[in-house]
Amino acid sequence: LQSQGPEEAKAFISAFLKRSMPKMKDEAIQDVLTRKAVVLEHYPKKKAKQKRKKTKGFTAKQRRELRLFEIEPEQQRYTLFLPLHELWKQYIRDLCHGLKPDAQPYMVQGKLLKADLHGAIVTVTKSRCPSYVGITGIILQEFKHVFKIITKEDKLKVVPKLHNVFSLEIDGFISYIYGSKFQLRASERSAKKFKLKGTIDL
Repeated sequence: LQSQGPEEAKAFISAFLKRSMPKMKDEAIQDVLTRKAVVLEHYPKKKAKQKRKKTKGFTAKQRRELRLFEIEPEQQRYTLFLPLHELWKQYIRDLCHGLKPDAQPYMVQGKLLKADLHGAIVTVTKSRCPSYVGITGIILQEFKHVFKIITKEDKLKVVPKLHNVFSLEIDGFISYIYGSKFQLRASERSAKKFKLKGTIDL
């Protein structure tokens, strides 16, 4: 093997770089040659990202067909849900820090607006439909537009929120729920900002 001179070595490296890095221009290759160390770039092939399959839940139609939210007739008993009401009262007391006599009413009202009402005892105090007035019972289910209430007579009532006013009492504090302003799912209410003042109608 014959040793190469500086010029031959430079020509070899220049040709090698052109083959190894075809995207680089001659000026860039010359700039690389002025450095003592040469780092060859590698362009890996991009791997195609695999899309994750999202697990889909039941549709509203499927839930109705499976009767997931229906309460069986033998379970429609008021006394059966009294323990749920006791749990709800303790939940509200903890949420409102004890419901002390000196508690500010607007603070308690703000907490109740976002609270879970499953287990609360409510009464329809005003309604555009007179047949709803006076219905009292424990809220078993809350949907966007209706409450399902079990009465002391063991009757399951479906009461619309629209055009109805509900009263709710706990430890002497009475709160009123205007259903027309309350048409949200329970999960949506927790994130909603309610206005304390505004027009109130049925």
